[in-house]
Amino acid sequence: MPRLTTHVLDTTSGKPAAGLRVVLRRADEPAILAEAVTNADGRLDRPLLEGADVTPGTYEMTFHVGDYYRAQKAATADPAFLDLVPVRFGLAGGRDYHVPILIQPYGYSTYRGS
Repeated sequence: MPRLTTHVLDTTSGKPAAGLRVVLRRADEPAILAEAVTNADGRLDRPLLEGADVTPGTYEMTFHVGDYYRAQKAATADPAFLDLVPVRFGLAGGRDYHVPILIQPYGYSTYRGS
């Protein structure tokens, strides 16, 4: 059964980013398909999409990085340099997709994970 998952690592602390909100939408559509908060391992307790819901198309995951760093009481600029981090990606459907992200207050990196 295909699944769409994510994993968030805070490279500033060298730890998983626990308590970070993730919102999933189809690109260019306002409706929220799924939203979740990362657990202590920086992962979601369940996939954002799974099974027949993993359909081909362009999607956008928005990572609420600013809220995460404010909750951590991290030293950041005011306003935060990064607040909402959108990651737009395409799914061909029919297989697992893992979209991890590495964050810090002034930058981020993402890739297609396995």
